[in-house]
Amino acid sequence: MANPARRHPANAPGPWFVDRSCINCDVSRQCAPEMFGETDDQAVVVRQPATPSEVEDATRAMLACPTASIGVMGEKPPTDGLFPQPLEDGVYYCGYTSRHSFGANPYFVEQEGGNLLVDSPRFVPALVGAFENAGGLAHILLTHGDDVAEAERFAGHFHARVWIHEGDAPAAPFATDILRGLDPVAITPALAAIPVPGHTRGSVVYLLGGRFLFTGDSLYWSRRRGRLSAFRDACWYSWEEQARSLARLEGHLFEWVLPGHGNRAQGPALQWQAQLRDLVRWMGSTADPSDW
Repeated sequence: MANPARRHPANAPGPWFVDRSCINCDVSRQCAPEMFGETDDQAVVVRQPATPSEVEDATRAMLACPTASIGVMGEKPPTDGLFPQPLEDGVYYCGYTSRHSFGANPYFVEQEGGNLLVDSPRFVPALVGAFENAGGLAHILLTHGDDVAEAERFAGHFHARVWIHEGDAPAAPFATDILRGLDPVAITPALAAIPVPGHTRGSVVYLLGGRFLFTGDSLYWSRRRGRLSAFRDACWYSWEEQARSLARLEGHLFEWVLPGHGNRAQGPALQWQAQLRDLVRWMGSTADPSDW
C-alpha cells in the first residue's frame, strides 16, 4: 500500500497521492493523464480527480501501478469490475501490471476457440476470476523476455500454451511453443506471430484479425509526439535490426497499436503504415533520439 508518510511533496493537495516508491513506469499517466504527471523522475498527482469518471480513471491507475505507489486518503473508491478494461471487440487491457516487467501493459482477448493473454499481469484474484468466467486461457503470447512476469502461474492455472521466440526462450523455460527465425507463424487462422528482433533478440509482435497489433516494446504511440515511436534508449539488442524489423511490418495492416510500454492508440491502417515509414527512416538517420 502507498505510504502517506512518503508522499512526494509535488503531489497536488488533496486525498490522492503518489509516494516515493514510484519507479516511473508511466502506467499512471497512461491510465489517467489528466491527473498524473512527472516530477523528479517519478509520477505525481498534478490534479485531484473531480468527477466520478476521473475517480474511476485514478482508481484504475492505482490498481495498475506495479509498486502500489498510488494511494488515496479517506474513503476508498470501489474497484470491482475495473479490470479487465474493454477496448474493442473482445480485447481488454488487464491493468495490474507487474514490477517484474517494469509495469508492462498486459492484454486479454476473449474469442471463440480459446482466449489469449498477451504478456503477463500480476496473478491476482480479480483477473484470475475474470479469466475463469470468460472460459479460461488457451494461449499466453509473450512478446519478449522482459515481460514474462507471472506468466508461468497463469499457464499452470489455466493449462495454457505459452509462446515465445527462441531468442528470448531462456526467460520462459516453461514455454510450450518456441518460435524460430523471421517468418510469420499462424497460431490460429486469425492470429499471427511476427518476429521483430531488435529491442531484444527474440522480440515478437502478434497480429490479431488484421486489426490488433500487440507490439511489446518494439513499437508504441508517443503521446508527447502524437505519432508512432520506438525506444532508442531502451534497445537491448540492435537498433539497426529493430529498424529492419519495423520496415517489414509495413506490409501488414492493423488499426490498433497495443504496446507493452508506451501508449496504445487506434487509427486508420494507412495512417499507421505512413507513420511506420517515417519512423523507419528516422531510425536509419543520425538524428538525436530526443527528436522522435
